[in-house]
Amino acid sequence: MNQKTPYALLGDEKIRELATVFYQVMDENTEAQDIRKMHAANVDEITQKLYEYLVGWMGGPKHLYKEKYGTICLTKPHEPYKITEAHRDQWMMCFREALDRVDAPQEVKDMLENPLLAMADMMRSDRG
Repeated sequence: MNQKTPYALLGDEKIRELATVFYQVMDENTEAQDIRKMHAANVDEITQKLYEYLVGWMGGPKHLYKEKYGTICLTKPHEPYKITEAHRDQWMMCFREALDRVDAPQEVKDMLENPLLAMADMMRSDRG
């Protein structure tokens, strides 16, 4: 089965660029300041971690993230933060902008929109 994946369509270097640009967007966009404050001043480590996660999540080699961090569960690392619907929306805005800036094909944007929103929504801690 030769199914197209976001990884196959973007490639490793474009995903690395996407992770870098994502945090650049977060830095530059004042509407994302709430979620930016949840991160360290230096985002080099989290950028690398996002890249490694995205490679596996988008259909590439899964070992990059798993071998370093063991679990691929994203909710645990986000537990210390009160993540609201507004934070989710800020994160999505940054990710959409990053996809635009790296010239991701519309096909990839369409493939990722719902899964990204579901993942971002899962991080929310403001549910009763």
